[in-house]
Amino acid sequence: MPQMTSDKPHMEEAIWDGKEAREIIDLHATRKGGLMEALHGLQHAFGYIPAESYDLLANAFNLSRAEVYGVKSFYHDFTSAPAGQHIIQICQAESCQARGSRALTQHAEEMLGITLGQTSHDGHFTLQAVYCLGNCAVSPNITLDGKAHGRVSEDRFDMLFKKVAP
Repeated sequence: MPQMTSDKPHMEEAIWDGKEAREIIDLHATRKGGLMEALHGLQHAFGYIPAESYDLLANAFNLSRAEVYGVKSFYHDFTSAPAGQHIIQICQAESCQARGSRALTQHAEEMLGITLGQTSHDGHFTLQAVYCLGNCAVSPNITLDGKAHGRVSEDRFDMLFKKVAP
């Protein structure tokens, strides 16, 4: 079973490259809505949004560092640390809660040895909350590496986990 650590996994991370970050940001700095595109570019290049990029973004888009962080933190797809090899998202919206997602979340946390928002020590799994996958008729829902799964019981979760477990 993976062991819990902080939000940051102990795995090989994309190395921060200020020059590459500036090139990505400069591609979008003059475009309307360019901040979002720049954030997506940084996320793609580094696997997360490095804190070192906030000042570069703020300067390029004439924003404060706090405004950049506010936009970055509002969208769950933008992360502050690299995700694990496999990303498991468990829906926490009302329909899924009514059909057992809280118990499923607790089961997943115990099985993985981490809590929502964390990555396992070995960097294999990241467990995330998501708020509605638009599949309410078959609650509770999860995604595993971007693929949606409905009517996920603890037993079904275990079966899906076994397919990707190290």
